[in-house]
This record gives sequence, structure tokens and C-alpha cells, in this order.
Amino acid sequence: METKQLGSTGVTISAIGLGGMPMSLSGRPPESQAINVIHKALDLGVTLIDTADSYCQDESDKHHNERLICKALQQYQGDTSQVTVATKGGLMRPNGSWTRNGNPDHLRQTIRVSFEALGGTKPIDVWQYHAPDPNYTIEEALAPAKEAVDEGLIRFVGVSNFSVEQIKQARDVVEIVSVQNQYNPWNRQPESDGVLEYCETEGLTFFPWSPLGGSRRVSKLEDIAVIAQLAKEKGVSVYQIVLAWLLAKSPCIVPIPGASKLSSIDDSLHASEVKLSEAEVRKIDQQTSS
Repeated sequence: METKQLGSTGVTISAIGLGGMPMSLSGRPPESQAINVIHKALDLGVTLIDTADSYCQDESDKHHNERLICKALQQYQGDTSQVTVATKGGLMRPNGSWTRNGNPDHLRQTIRVSFEALGGTKPIDVWQYHAPDPNYTIEEALAPAKEAVDEGLIRFVGVSNFSVEQIKQARDVVEIVSVQNQYNPWNRQPESDGVLEYCETEGLTFFPWSPLGGSRRVSKLEDIAVIAQLAKEKGVSVYQIVLAWLLAKSPCIVPIPGASKLSSIDDSLHASEVKLSEAEVRKIDQQTSS
């Protein structure tokens, strides 16, 4: 597995990470299967796992994915000292829906619960503010993260679903190492709003969420001619082509595809071996833009 740097921290992470969300939402796999998927990812060289306090079924199930990842790491027979776990806080799951909560008191509390859920023995590797809540300023919402860094509960801080201006505001409060926004061939907003260019210029790692375009898109990738053709030519899967497109877009990009089956994680992680030419990237650009 190729590696990259996490922002300018000097920490090395795998060029493709593992997204934990599918292992904890409704319809999630049995715990034993999920743990096997995490172990397989580690076997294949993954050293970045992405999670969140809200990766769960509802509020009664909060922090499920963090606890699952902690358990999988504790049971792994190999070396986990170089594994970076990036979590998030700031979304609620009332009745399974998704709502924003940037209340500093809530974030202060959920950071502590995440710390315990992830083992409670070392700082959270990366804690990310999941989405800005318009009811609170960026400064108010990130103050608890800065406090937690100072207290030794968090090592690094990132943001998610942020604009360039919001990232700048966040950096006035606490050092930011990563940005996680939606990005895939059908959602190019990070290109048009300047976030991707800003991350590249400022040395921030960009984690594209929904890298394969979401569950409905994933099931129809074979029907997209340019992707299906390139996959056939290179003898790889359509999923690998989409992830290779992301990797070709910028050196600061680290895709974090979700997985809940051994076959899907094995396939996705080999995408780092697929190289697309500039012409092939442009071809995908032209035929997938919406």
C-alpha cells in the first residue's frame, strides 16, 4: 500500500483508508464480519480508519462504530501502533435522522465519550467537527476541540463539510490538518468552490466522503460507459477506476471508501495500484459531470 502524509504533521497514513460507516448503520453486518473486514484492511496495509460518533442507528446506539473499531484493533494480532483513527463529532441521530449540533457543551461531552469509546488510553488521533451548525460560530464550536488538544484528549483536529472561509476561521481557533467534504465524479463542488485547491496549497489532507457516489450510484457504475470501458481495458473493477480518478485529482486526496464485506475492501484497496493518464481523467470528467 502506498502512503501519504497527514497534513504537515509528519504522520504517515495509507493512500486509501477504510470508512467505517456501513458497519454501524441500519442493516449493518454481524459484529464478527465487521471485525474481519477491519482486520483484512489492516492486513492489506491500511493505516487510516475513518469513523464518527454518529455512525450508529440512532441516539441510543451512539458511538457504536468507534467502539467496534476499538474492539477490532484490540483483537488484531498484528502491529497497530501506526494505525490512525479519525473520528468526528457534531451530528445527532434522533430516530435515525441526521441533524447538526455545534453546541460547545455537547461537543465537549461527545469528545470525552469518543475518547473512552476508542480505548481511553491515548489521545484521539484525529477529531473532526462533522458539519458546521449555523446556530454557533466556528470559534464557539471548535473551542472544545482546542481545549481537548491542550488536555491531551485529541492529537490533531480536522473539519468536515466546510467552505474555504470556514476552514480559515477554524484555523484561527486551532491547527487544522484535514478537511472531509463530499467529492466524486458526480459531485465536483470541491473543485468549483476552491476547497481542494486550498487544501493542496496549504498542505491539508483532503478526505472525500461518498467517494463512489453513494449507494444508488455504486450499484449502477457498470452502466456508466467511460468507467466500464476503462475498467475492462485495465482489467480492474469499476470501483477501482473511480477511486483511481480521485487519487489522480490531487496528491492531497486520501479516499476512505466504506466497506462491510471482505470482497469489497479487498477490491477497493487495490485501487492505489491503478494509474490513470491525464487524458483518461479528462474523459471521466467530461462524461460524468452533472
